[in-house]
Amino acid sequence: MKKFDNYLEALESLSQAPEQDLTNEFVQAGVINKFVLQFELGWKLLKALLAVEGDPKAATGSPRDVLKASFSWLDCLDEETWLSMLRDRNTVTHIYDAKNAELLASVIVSRYLPAFQRLADGVRDRYGDELDELA
Repeated sequence: MKKFDNYLEALESLSQAPEQDLTNEFVQAGVINKFVLQFELGWKLLKALLAVEGDPKAATGSPRDVLKASFSWLDCLDEETWLSMLRDRNTVTHIYDAKNAELLASVIVSRYLPAFQRLADGVRDRYGDELDELA
């Protein structure tokens, strides 16, 4: 599945964040931008998987609706974490303060990166070899 492959490729890049100097403002900006991309790929992957599952929420354009529907069928998703990601993704353009950027970069590394990895593992566990056959 191309959406899953794209998700994994971006996750590989974001996974390098813990090894970076998160006090550097350019690194913070890069981590935040990669988080936004990873989140977008994540909810769109979930939307595609909802369509595979035949869930009518796949037809909506709302990330919140897609996330809410996904929590019921994919055990690897932590609702509180993913809804927090959605809020942070929606407010990231309003981060003007260096302290807030540093805090968000830290949250991305400590909380969101493991959640992104759990999604990858959960999708592999649920769909296995079928992933290559899914559109």
